[in-house]
Amino acid sequence: MQPGSVITVDTLSHEGVLEDQGRNPREFFGRYGVSGAHVLDDAQQVADSSMPHDFDDDGPHLVTGPIAVTGARPGDLLAVTVLGLTPRVPYGMISARHGFGALPGEMPSLPGPAFTFATAHADRHGAWGRVAVDAADPSLGSLRFPLRPFLGVMGVAVSGDERPHSVPPGRHGGNIDVSLLGEGSTLFLPVQVDDALVYFGDPHFAQGDGEVALTAFEASLRATVKLDVVPGGAAQRPGHGRVAPFAETDDYLVPIGLDEDLDEAMRDCVRCALDLLVTDYRIDRHLALAYLSAAGDFAISQVVDGVKGIHGKIRKSDFIEVGRPR
Repeated sequence: MQPGSVITVDTLSHEGVLEDQGRNPREFFGRYGVSGAHVLDDAQQVADSSMPHDFDDDGPHLVTGPIAVTGARPGDLLAVTVLGLTPRVPYGMISARHGFGALPGEMPSLPGPAFTFATAHADRHGAWGRVAVDAADPSLGSLRFPLRPFLGVMGVAVSGDERPHSVPPGRHGGNIDVSLLGEGSTLFLPVQVDDALVYFGDPHFAQGDGEVALTAFEASLRATVKLDVVPGGAAQRPGHGRVAPFAETDDYLVPIGLDEDLDEAMRDCVRCALDLLVTDYRIDRHLALAYLSAAGDFAISQVVDGVKGIHGKIRKSDFIEVGRPR
């Protein structure tokens, strides 16, 4: 693809395709009242294929790519702008498995994995996810929460012969699980190899910060994205030797910090925030730190991917008097 291209990707959720769910989405979702006609054909085709899968080596995610972006080189930034996210199905799953999540060894308390079926609905007030209080007794009602679709996995290929596992995020992006990366957001990824080789996956209908169970509301999305290249964009940043993904929305700059240690992830995110303010607004680093302490917000993206994530929210409107040099 040429820089500036707009592409549409039909992403697939891994739910129903994984081996501990039977690797048969029609059968798996049929247990929750979904007819076979409402299971995506491409999900069933993947499940029925002879495609090898080893969770320990590969991870759980179904990833679409790689997609070459002509002319992208190491030292550049790949800018992925999310133009549209459309649900491909009106249902999905929230999963908790033993040894994973925020409470390994404590939750789930069931003998096996805990799968919670969720549905999606829209009304004049917005789009909502629902989970039944008791699937056997609809009279007890359901829990309702707003939908905020985004892709958990957006990344570029890494250099070398070793293929990364799909779960831990890193400088290449990957499974960063930052819920702010919905429609209108732009994720900046430091290019690692020629032509970037970008990929997408792990579609979510909604995710709370932390993603504490292990997965969020996992469900397949059609994503439309624009791919741009910022020549030398990574090399020009103060932390160019450790530049990791960062993002921007209409309202916020979004620094991202990643590390196996949550405290280190926080430090990494603050450094990323300082670099953004120094580079994008020409603000003294000490003043930037003072501003962040008074007005910046930092949140835990997820604690379930081995490498934990912190993201920040820096209001762009706070800098309207300063302006943003180009």
